[in-house]
Amino acid sequence: MTRAILSLFVAAAFAQQEPAWQSMFDGQSLKDWKETPFTGKGTVKVQDGSIVLGKGYMTGINYTGTLPKADYELRMEAQRAEGHDFFAGITFPVNDSFLTWINGGWGGSTVGLSSLDGNDASENETSISRDFKPGQWYRLWLAVNTNRIRAWIDEELVIDVQIAKRDVALRPGEIELSKPFGIATYNTTSKLRKIEWRPLPSK
Repeated sequence: MTRAILSLFVAAAFAQQEPAWQSMFDGQSLKDWKETPFTGKGTVKVQDGSIVLGKGYMTGINYTGTLPKADYELRMEAQRAEGHDFFAGITFPVNDSFLTWINGGWGGSTVGLSSLDGNDASENETSISRDFKPGQWYRLWLAVNTNRIRAWIDEELVIDVQIAKRDVALRPGEIELSKPFGIATYNTTSKLRKIEWRPLPSK
């Protein structure tokens, strides 16, 4: 067997070991989703293969399927269509608690996790500032392990934090309605598509 053929066999074996991505959105309907009952919420609809979260005080959707509490990853594409605040507040399970990954909060540029040790996304070590262009799609990727959380925007690693022995909890308020997994906007219209998840090896 030549080295080239052997390499192909090895690559194929590794590919077979990786779990398949599981789609959470069919691109046509809100099947497996429900509107989050936020006060002053905007309109939620499916249009042109995307879920549109209309501008309101807060607008969101909750996944009605199930996710693990840890050792999984999520990915999706999102864009801020209108407005100047967070366009993808992704609330997700972490062990026996929950966190929210904020994208574009606090006036439009803050990225981070809410909350760690009582400090929200604008105050803890995960907080960074990043420009988001209106109408541009961004690839958001989240990896949740028992003791570690990582997040990427496009190909850039923007969060890598150890959470063992940390106080992991949601920021107090209506974001609690996004549990166990939900996506929300604040005073902003956003579009979401290609939402998927898959299990990760335990670490």
